[in-house]
Amino acid sequence: MKHILLSALFAAIALPAYAQTNRDDVVDFGEPQPLIIKSADGEHKFTVEEAKTLDQQARGMMFREQMAPDTGMIFEFAEPKVATIWMKNTAIPLDILFVRSNGKILKIEHSHQPYSLRSASSEAVVAAVVELRGGQSKELGIRPGDLVEHPFFQK
Repeated sequence: MKHILLSALFAAIALPAYAQTNRDDVVDFGEPQPLIIKSADGEHKFTVEEAKTLDQQARGMMFREQMAPDTGMIFEFAEPKVATIWMKNTAIPLDILFVRSNGKILKIEHSHQPYSLRSASSEAVVAAVVELRGGQSKELGIRPGDLVEHPFFQK
């Protein structure tokens, strides 16, 4: 009986909250979709990959060496939550935009450092995270309170 309890405890601890991903894993994000951010400086158009599944979210932008301008990724959560993002195995700096259910940007983590194990947290409940090329938010004048337009927020 003791062995069964220890095995169950080990299994509960060993199981990851998110799927694991390796460099050689093939993760299909589907066809990139348009995303617009409306700021005081105007409309900023991007083409983003959609990370909807746990496998897609576990991979994110990991193992990529470059990122084209005006591209990014949106992490769409099944239920709103306090989100944390880290940069393990991510080689390029990213701006991390934490977005509420209504599409408004709650918080921006600017140019999060590559390969960092330090988590960036939304600190409040969000429905999605948008990742852009590091520094792009400041370059374009994108700020908390700006509106993200994407089909995910029209549900």
